[in-house]
Amino acid sequence: MPRFRKVPSYDCADALAAHAASLGIGLPVGRGAPSQVLASPWSFTDRAVGEITVGNRFTVLPMEGWDGGDDGAPTELVRRRWLRFAESGAKLLWFEATAVSHEGRANPRQLVLDARHLEAFASLRAEAVARHVEVHGSADGLVTGLQLTHSGRWCRPVGPPSPHIVYRHPELDARAGVEDDLAVMSDAALDALVERFVATAELVERAGFDFVDVKHCHGYLAHELLSAYDRPGRYGGPLENRTRFLRDVVGGIRERCPRLAVAVRLSAFDVRPFRAGEDGVGVPASAGEYRHGFGADASGLGIDFDEVDGLVATIAELGIGLLCVTAGSPYYCPHVQRPAFYPPSDGYQPPEDPVLGVARLLDATRHVNTRFPSLGIVGTGFTYLQEHLPAVASGCIELGWMDSVGLGRSSLSYPNLPADVLAGRAPAHKLLCRTFSDCTTAPRNGLVSGCYPLDELYRKSDGYARLKAIKKQ
Repeated sequence: MPRFRKVPSYDCADALAAHAASLGIGLPVGRGAPSQVLASPWSFTDRAVGEITVGNRFTVLPMEGWDGGDDGAPTELVRRRWLRFAESGAKLLWFEATAVSHEGRANPRQLVLDARHLEAFASLRAEAVARHVEVHGSADGLVTGLQLTHSGRWCRPVGPPSPHIVYRHPELDARAGVEDDLAVMSDAALDALVERFVATAELVERAGFDFVDVKHCHGYLAHELLSAYDRPGRYGGPLENRTRFLRDVVGGIRERCPRLAVAVRLSAFDVRPFRAGEDGVGVPASAGEYRHGFGADASGLGIDFDEVDGLVATIAELGIGLLCVTAGSPYYCPHVQRPAFYPPSDGYQPPEDPVLGVARLLDATRHVNTRFPSLGIVGTGFTYLQEHLPAVASGCIELGWMDSVGLGRSSLSYPNLPADVLAGRAPAHKLLCRTFSDCTTAPRNGLVSGCYPLDELYRKSDGYARLKAIKKQ
C-alpha cells in the first residue's frame, strides 16, 4: 500500500511545492500577503445581466446536502450550514446542489426547489445575506447563486437506486443498478427535462439569487450527456448534440429569466472508473480503449484538452460568464475529484500522492483560464492543502491561474477560514479539514451530512457514535 507524507508534515508551502516539483508537477506559492491578494475584487460578465463584481477571491462551493426534509424543503440543519457559509467572509456564495424534481434527487434528503418551497428558499437566501451584513458590515460585492441538478445515473430519491441514464456504460451500469435499456432516457424525456430546468430557474430568480448554475459535473445527468459519443439521436454524437441540453436550457433561461445570470460547474475532464485492488489501493476497473469519459483521452487516464476547449468555447458563446472547474466523479474516481488522505468507507486507498490530484485540478483550471481569459473562473481542489491553502491560493491568483478560490469540504469544518485569512490570521489548525472523508461515509450509511470529527454539533450527536461503529466494521 502506498504511503504518502501528510500535508502538515511540510513546514511551509515552499516545502510542499518542492515535493510537488520532485513529482514533476508545479504548485504555485504566492509571494504577496494572502490577506491582500485574496481580498482583491474581481468581476465576470454575463450576456444578459452585464458585469457582476465579487468583493474578494473566496467562493463557498456548492455541495450535495443529505440533510433536507423528506419533501426536499430546507431544514434547520440546512439553515445552519447556509448561515455559517454567509458568515465565512467569502463574497461568492454558490449554494448547494438542488434537484429540479423529486425523482432527480441523489439521496432522499437532497433539497428540491419547486413552488411549494419557493418562499423557504427566498427566506433562507435573504437571511444568509442579512447574516453576512451583520458579521462583515456590508453586502457590497456579495454574490449568491444556486446550483440546479438532476442526478441521472445516480438517482436515489427514496433510497434504492432509480437510475435515469443517457447511454449504457459497460462498467457503471452495475454500480448504478441499471439492468436493461428501460433506464435510458429518450430524446423526448430529455426535452421535458430541459423545460423542468428552465421552470426551476424561474423560481431561482424569484427567490432573489443572482445566478443559477446548470450543473455539468461529477457524473450526474448533464455531465453524462457530454460523453454520449455513441448515443443516437439529437443528444448524442458530435459536440453540438452533446451540448444541446446545455444550449436549450440556457436559451430558455435567457428568454424567461432576464435578471438571472447563468453559471456552469463543469467536470472539465473525466477518467475511467476505479475500484479497490487486492491491497485496497485504487486501480482502473478495466483496460483497453475508453470511450465514455468527457475530456478523457483514449487511455481513459489522460486529458483531451481539445474536447475541453470545444466545450468551454460553447459556454463562452452562450454568454455565460462564470465557470467553476472541477473533474471526475465521487462515485467512480474520487481521488481525481476530491484528493484525500483517507478514503470513505466504501472507497479505495489513493493510487497516487493526493498532491498530484490537487495539482492536476489546478493545472486544468490554469489551462482553461489561459485559453478563455474573458470568463470568470473558480478553481477547486484546495481543501487537501490544509495549512498551506492560503499560500497556494494566493499563488494561483497572483499567476492568473484562476479568478477565485473555491472551498468545499473545508467549509463544513471551518467555514470562517476566509475571514481568518483575510484578517491576516493564521488558520486555526484544530478546524482544518484533514480529509477524513466522514462527510461522505456518514451519508452513504444513512446519516445526515456534516463534519463529524471537527464540528461540535455533529461530534456530540448520536450519529457520531454510529459513524464510528460503521467505520470499525
